[in-house]
Amino acid sequence: MKALRHFTPDLIVAAIVLVVAFFYDGMAAVVLTAILILVEIVFSFDNAAVNAKYLVRLNEFWQKIFLTIGVLIAVFGMRLVFPFVIVCLSGSINPVEALQLALEKGDPNTPGTYGYILNEAHPSIAAFGGMFLLLLFLDFMFDEDREILWLKPIERPLQKLGKLDVLSVVIAGILLLVAAETLVDEVSVRSNVLFSGLLGIVLYLAVNGLSSMMEASEEKKDHEFEEADARGEVIKLAGKAAFSMFLFLEVLDATFSFDGVIGAFAITPDPLIIMMGLGVGALCVRSMTIYLVREGTLAEYRYLEHGAHWAIGALAVMLILTIKFHLGEFVIGGIGIAFIVSAWLSSIAANKKEQAQEDNTLPEQTVTTNSHN
Repeated sequence: MKALRHFTPDLIVAAIVLVVAFFYDGMAAVVLTAILILVEIVFSFDNAAVNAKYLVRLNEFWQKIFLTIGVLIAVFGMRLVFPFVIVCLSGSINPVEALQLALEKGDPNTPGTYGYILNEAHPSIAAFGGMFLLLLFLDFMFDEDREILWLKPIERPLQKLGKLDVLSVVIAGILLLVAAETLVDEVSVRSNVLFSGLLGIVLYLAVNGLSSMMEASEEKKDHEFEEADARGEVIKLAGKAAFSMFLFLEVLDATFSFDGVIGAFAITPDPLIIMMGLGVGALCVRSMTIYLVREGTLAEYRYLEHGAHWAIGALAVMLILTIKFHLGEFVIGGIGIAFIVSAWLSSIAANKKEQAQEDNTLPEQTVTTNSHN
């Protein structure tokens, strides 16, 4: 019941959007919008799990900003404006012409249509998003301070490699060069892939660096950070540090959205239906993130964060591969969900094992105490 109350606003928004879709283009639009909502929710569950890791460090005010202003950026920025910008740049047309193409609802397989131009820009988008997500995955795996390991035979050696500075950037750069040489045939496309991938690396380093700098500034200014660490509590960021973390979350959400926005054109070429469907889905994912934070789910399921990052690593590699190969949205989304579910089940098993050990220890302690008495 508590979960239902939490997601009630999302259900209301979804109902309103479906009504709008009906008046826009009848039952066909309603069905397509509903499909896109479900696709976005299912394929973005790993996004919610990763976002929760960072969102838990923001205070309640910034959590509300993430759910309100942040979702507006996600809906109108990534689901509407971003495709228009890509079409304008790739097709060398102005925004008015891009809007006309969008409203024509042309076939994505037909040259010159809105969906076709967007699909043509996919290699650059995949390189940008792939590099950003790959660095996020590698930095997590190379983190020497990480105490909990999930896939120990793999994660322990990777953690030891974290002693080498900027190793994640080196690996990302090498993978980008290899991908550009092996997955791209045309010289012009190869240069676009290299530029976009490099831009993804630079943006990750800039945003992540800004976030770390702001966080360090807040920590130096306020000793509560050290006291909270000593008590094992989560540090709540505010002010500039919270703002930089908010920006990081928005960029992270954008990188997760690339494949969804591109893949949505396989379902419908209509950008307005895409915006409505993916927009409501994005709102639900944001609410899911808040729910994970407030219910303490990440703390309860110890390996969920690990599963989310493995899903990120898989998505990064698959995005790079989609430069040349068509993997399909269900393959990409299914692998991510498989990692999340596996981590969740592993967490449950670990909790049960830990509880059983505690139950076995208690009787021994009781017997020892009674014998002394």
